[in-house]
Amino acid sequence: MAGSSNPTTGGPTEEFEVEARCRGYRHVAGVDEAGRGPLAGPVVAAAVVLPRRCRLSGLNDSKQVVEAERVRLFAEIVRRATGVGIGVATEAEIDRLNILQATRLAMRRALQALPFPPDFLLLDAVTLSGLLVPQRSIIKGDGLSCSIAAASIVAKVTRDRLMVKYHRWYPHYNFAEHKGYGTPEHLRLLREHGPCAIHRRSFAPVQQLCVRDAGTWCSSVDQV
Repeated sequence: MAGSSNPTTGGPTEEFEVEARCRGYRHVAGVDEAGRGPLAGPVVAAAVVLPRRCRLSGLNDSKQVVEAERVRLFAEIVRRATGVGIGVATEAEIDRLNILQATRLAMRRALQALPFPPDFLLLDAVTLSGLLVPQRSIIKGDGLSCSIAAASIVAKVTRDRLMVKYHRWYPHYNFAEHKGYGTPEHLRLLREHGPCAIHRRSFAPVQQLCVRDAGTWCSSVDQV
């Protein structure tokens, strides 16, 4: 049955997608993000339109899936999805707009990157104002809706790969390991080296260092 639970994990279902299609919508896009919490790097959003009865073994909220499985699912989603769009909001945009508005910006960019316009949106606990497309915000949607879960996987894997690239530019911070999140190691390295160009200046741990050492680190971050 199209709306039944994932046979492997008991995780997300097609219930919300089926309901939207029963109301006449054809291209139902799930939208989610990765990277709202880190101290460094961009926030990345994805929009995914899955075909009917698309079974993706092991699909779940990206936070509930180990890295190797996320990578496998990413490849399968990209191969089987009707459409995939990815949008990014930079750390500078996060500092300028705030993280919630930057997340919405990344989501709009992900929708614009789809190969065709969706006619219905399923979002994980977020609404996007100013769009003509009908939408439904679902609390913990990445664990309930297949298309939102797929978007969460695509966003997470994309962002992780970006942070591995940034690790090559700024090896002092070990971004490849913690992906910019505020782990004890990251906080220690941040105190030791000061912020680099991709740290979010508006986030408290980084902001506090900038205030404390304004004449040293924040005037020379691009030299890191």
